[in-house]
Amino acid sequence: MRSIFSKRPEPTAVAGHLIELREVVKTYPTGAGTFTALKGVNLNVNTHEFVAIIGKSGSGKSTLVNMITGIDRPTSGEVVIARTPVHRLSEGKMAEWRGRHIGVIFQFFQLLPTLTLVENVMLPMDFCDFGAPNERLPRAMALLDEVDLADQAFKMPSAVSGGQQQRAAIARAMANDPPILVADEPTGNLDSRTANAIFDLFTRLVTVDGKTILMVTHDADLARRVTRAIHVVDGEIVDDGRPPGA
Repeated sequence: MRSIFSKRPEPTAVAGHLIELREVVKTYPTGAGTFTALKGVNLNVNTHEFVAIIGKSGSGKSTLVNMITGIDRPTSGEVVIARTPVHRLSEGKMAEWRGRHIGVIFQFFQLLPTLTLVENVMLPMDFCDFGAPNERLPRAMALLDEVDLADQAFKMPSAVSGGQQQRAAIARAMANDPPILVADEPTGNLDSRTANAIFDLFTRLVTVDGKTILMVTHDADLARRVTRAIHVVDGEIVDDGRPPGA
């Protein structure tokens, strides 16, 4: 998948960690008072890890990944990714940083319905001015081929299945060759066979392409197959899946 562009340098992280959350607190005002979604969370993730984030609805797991992607900001604490304190970035800088460093895969795909699959994949490249304009279509086609969708490239999202839309969303997330992929319940709306195919693709992205993946999931069977499972309960990490001192 990197043949079209020069290889991205390996991301450098503080103290050997690619992702660091330090005493992250997130609160929201509600009619009943302040709700604390995250309670002083500390988390380190290294390069090339495949991490599942597990928790019940309302546990704070989606808020946790929103801190990492910059979709939301901590009320207090620090989020440092590859030496960048992302919690300090302006909105404009945040969008630019996210576009180049993190690929986000949504549960409901979020493909633009008026664009073909290949146009959806090209969109992040256009937004971030990634690569030469005449290289973007070949790269998008190569990415769709990587997820076995090259023959569907010029179809609209409504003309393909849910599993195919999810694979197109993965190709789109890979468009700018980000070192980190964050997937929020990526298999929640798929049948078991398609979910397993998506999981196998994620595994290949980690082991072959060297990506770091964080996957929010309710699927206990999938969670047992990752390299590390983080359990979130009531806004706190109760088990980070790593032996003490690791």
